[in-house]
Amino acid sequence: MSGADPRPAAPALVPRAERIWRAGGLSVRWRPRAVAVSLALVVLVAACAVAGLLVGTLPIGLADLAGVAAGSADERISRIVSGVRVPRVVTGIFVGAALGASGAAFQSISRNALGSPDIIGFVTGAATGAVVAITVFGASGIVVAGAAVAGGVITALAVVLLSGGSRGDAGHRLILVGIGAGALLAAVNAVMLTRTDANVAIAAQIWLTGTLNARTAEQALTAVVAVAVLLPPLVALSRRLEVMEMGDEFAAGVGVPIAAVRRATVIVAVALAAVATALCGPISFVALAAPHLARRLLGGAGVPVLGAALTGSVLLVGADLATQLLPFGLRVPVALMTGVLGGVYLIWLLTRSRRL
Repeated sequence: MSGADPRPAAPALVPRAERIWRAGGLSVRWRPRAVAVSLALVVLVAACAVAGLLVGTLPIGLADLAGVAAGSADERISRIVSGVRVPRVVTGIFVGAALGASGAAFQSISRNALGSPDIIGFVTGAATGAVVAITVFGASGIVVAGAAVAGGVITALAVVLLSGGSRGDAGHRLILVGIGAGALLAAVNAVMLTRTDANVAIAAQIWLTGTLNARTAEQALTAVVAVAVLLPPLVALSRRLEVMEMGDEFAAGVGVPIAAVRRATVIVAVALAAVATALCGPISFVALAAPHLARRLLGGAGVPVLGAALTGSVLLVGADLATQLLPFGLRVPVALMTGVLGGVYLIWLLTRSRRL
């Protein structure tokens, strides 16, 4: 006997890991695990920041820190905290966030686990810009930072164009061309350092070590502004990048402007990486490791731009804290610490992953 099915119509299905929050005409998808992990990362960043304010050549207690906040601390302690440690910690938090978010974007575009700005030569390009400014023009300060940004952007444009621009099959070519460009530029940097005056070469080499030492309030403010301006557009693009990871044909079929999204993502991600390098010098492996760790922590698919930014902050501030806690006074630039930790992680990643 024919007739209408008495069972009620099935509601629209939402993945079990996701929830939908509605208020009036607004609806937002969210995942409880992602929210919980993100909050935990924020707490961890705050804990590392407080520890960074306390640890140093002059040990400072929580009572002293509270006194600085209240304006009643000893003048020397107040000067050390406000003038040295706060800029260092703030710069580390936001430079780490910039590198993590940039790495997540490039890994999505290239669809390759090695797609981070330090692996594919963009950070080395920024370093070349700074080395040219120091060794050829004798520049310092903001000029070196501007040259680093320009070097990173020019390198990125060259690598993207040589790898096929915005074509859908350019992902693996981007990695290969970027690695080649990075090796070439590293050789250029080495030649320039050996052909210049020793004092100038030492100044350039100090910049190339990558460090959070002696950061200023202006550099900290620049990092905050750069992340505040550039991170929201990248978060907005992440939903379309998530669709593009399902394949260019599928993305085009649902109306995603693939070429425009790729171009916009490259511009924003390169800007984040270049500004981070300009402020602290080349910091390796944070952009590579942060997105991988964020995906493992957050669970689910997608492009974890915010999660990678928070993870990058934890990695960089935590590595900087670790350098200050090394025994026998063996304090090293933070880039050396991230390089050691990142190298171990890369070896583990290569041995665990059959396909990158």
